[in-house]
Amino acid sequence: MSKIFTPTNQIRLTNVAIVRLKRGGIRFEIACYKNKVVSWRNKLEKDIDEVLQTHTVFTNVSKGQVAKKEDLIKVFQTDDKTKICLEILEKGELQISDKERAAHLDTLTKEIATIISDKCVNPENKRPYPTSIIIKAMKDVHFSAKLNKSAKQQALEIIPKLTSVIPIERAQMRIKVSIGAKDANKFKEKLVKFVSKVEMEKCDSLDLNMEFLIDPGCYRQVEELCNSYKSATFELLSLKEVAEGDELLSC
Repeated sequence: MSKIFTPTNQIRLTNVAIVRLKRGGIRFEIACYKNKVVSWRNKLEKDIDEVLQTHTVFTNVSKGQVAKKEDLIKVFQTDDKTKICLEILEKGELQISDKERAAHLDTLTKEIATIISDKCVNPENKRPYPTSIIIKAMKDVHFSAKLNKSAKQQALEIIPKLTSVIPIERAQMRIKVSIGAKDANKFKEKLVKFVSKVEMEKCDSLDLNMEFLIDPGCYRQVEELCNSYKSATFELLSLKEVAEGDELLSC
């Protein structure tokens, strides 16, 4: 009985999720484990070996056709297969059935809405919106989730657009600062552009004490400003400022 030989440039894989990237007129594919691609992109999975079935770059996973080394170097400027796999995993398109895609998109949309509900409030009453309201608002602005981007990234991108259909803003962070009186005026001049609302300000011959609210996106700048003054002390009082009676949730 004659033996059947498989060409050396072919690798047969089954039950895979394929991520495809077209570049330089060539199609490149990688074989991943199902349900792991989205977890990787959402930074829930950090072990690349749990995502990739093999550190091999294909031109066609289904047929087991492996990409040529010269094509990899020409397109990616390297023949490091793991490095190329990571780039395809980040920028490529996940190839799944219509039914699977719909299920993934539905799950991702709910995850995005949950993040927005957690990070934002209605500025009129300082209360968070239910996820059902957020999902409806996302539909009203014709938002479509993308499988190749993380839920958090998409949530932060869509928040400004939601203001066209519902009153919404990032929940504020409450900060307390104490600084020596001699530095107080210069400090306040620089601080004012970051502050949404000053809730307490007391100044005596020794120190200026302030409590104020800022947008979470300004936290790093305020922290760096405080650290630039030796006489300043900085304290984060709450991560998310909501109406009294609501739970305080981390941003």
